[in-house]
Amino acid sequence: MSLTPPALPTVPERPERPADIRLVVTDMDGTLLDGGGAIPEGLWPLLDRLRERGVVFSPASGRQYATLARQFARAADGMVFVAENGTYVVRDGVELSSDPLDTAVAARVVRTARRLTARGADVGAVLCGKRSAYVERTDEAFLAEVRRYYALLRPVEDLTAVEDEFLKVAVHDFGSAERVTAPALEPLAATHQVVVSGAHWVDVLNATADKGAAVRGLQRELGITPAQTLVFGDYLNDLEMLDAAEWSFAMANGHPDVLRRARHTAPANTDHGVLRTIARLLHLPEHA
Repeated sequence: MSLTPPALPTVPERPERPADIRLVVTDMDGTLLDGGGAIPEGLWPLLDRLRERGVVFSPASGRQYATLARQFARAADGMVFVAENGTYVVRDGVELSSDPLDTAVAARVVRTARRLTARGADVGAVLCGKRSAYVERTDEAFLAEVRRYYALLRPVEDLTAVEDEFLKVAVHDFGSAERVTAPALEPLAATHQVVVSGAHWVDVLNATADKGAAVRGLQRELGITPAQTLVFGDYLNDLEMLDAAEWSFAMANGHPDVLRRARHTAPANTDHGVLRTIARLLHLPEHA
């Protein structure tokens, strides 16, 4: 049996009339961000046009809320941040929803990461709270990876002794997250989400928490339908949010499972696929 994803439509031709889109939700890494991990400069004028049309823009990421807010500080007014893989949704500094993780489950993930380390795996856990993210591994190689996603980061002696409201636990694997860390956390999958969110990351969160649940809650909050929602994603933690939108796009260089799940494909993030697709669907100028 072929594992090649089925052929899907690419970016549609400019429609005769602008599509009736009221909510744009996009993943960050591998989707909106360019090949260097930066926000394309062309996004900023596009955001101005979206505001003029009354379209809500929402970055949806495994990243921390504080990190997303910092990245979009120049245009954050009215923006909805779907942070920590959907467990924390914030608009204009006000929490719209959250789905905290039980403290005992968080501790179980931390202990699993410790056992993997004791067996020689090169991994480290990040305990993601509302007030901060916490780590007990403090070598510079690990911290350099973690700082990319967590602007508020606090080293501690013992992650299991931290007091905060936890949203998820992320485990960074310098090897293969799918082959090493995810199988070790598989016993939790019967009751919780164990999501491979990147080549080197696995997130554990509540069974009720994912980007899709966050997007559906946001649609209810704003009175926006799936037919008025445009979503972009590239990796496994984006699957559920693709289901929440009729305008669902996988990036051309995305994971095969994402390409199979989406209704359409967009050009790769390295080719500004998110910007080009939004501009074409809404009859807006294209900015590289």
